[in-house]
Amino acid sequence: MITFPLPDDSLCTMESLVEHLRRFIQCVAEGDGGRPVVLCGESFGGALSMSFALSHPRWVKGLVVVNSFPVIRERFQLYVAPPILKWVPWGAMRIVRRFTESRLHSPHALPEDLAEFHERLRLVGRNGYIRRLEILQGYDIQERLPELETPTLFLAGSLDQLVPSVDEARFMASRMPRAKVVVLEGYGHICMINHDFSLLEHIGPWLRGLQKSEASTRP
Repeated sequence: MITFPLPDDSLCTMESLVEHLRRFIQCVAEGDGGRPVVLCGESFGGALSMSFALSHPRWVKGLVVVNSFPVIRERFQLYVAPPILKWVPWGAMRIVRRFTESRLHSPHALPEDLAEFHERLRLVGRNGYIRRLEILQGYDIQERLPELETPTLFLAGSLDQLVPSVDEARFMASRMPRAKVVVLEGYGHICMINHDFSLLEHIGPWLRGLQKSEASTRP
């Protein structure tokens, strides 16, 4: 598994992120014989992964989309948050996030899970964070979902309080030709850092099915 770091860039667009990801994936795939990859993205990362698959389907053999969405339906905060965040001292965001943790994390998250989350957030800069919110103001792939023919597994936390992940996953899967939904019972929006969460455990059966399908179509 290789992680793609989102750039801390105040001028990036969804299109430029897709192109940046294309170059990254092309390097990885060419080092592995040119084979397409399985992309896994959580929240904004899921939106980027689906946007990439729409633009470059030949590079993607499968998508795993965790707690994501085809559009942000509650748009008020998207327009209000960026100008506010530009004035808030960035060092204070750590304190702000502690007051919003109940909406982000699973109820059974341990202190060490939260500590890991905060440690990872230290790598996220102000410019990149604000720009992602601005990008989501114009993000909407609802009408293009039928074009997503890449085999896709949606993982959706049943206790997600930030995004109605289960409803959104089912909405997207119903409009895509090769999509499946798995509900993560008891998990909130940010679940992949949880001590008891195993991504491979949840996607293993789906991956094996994907490999069998690939094998059956080879000449």
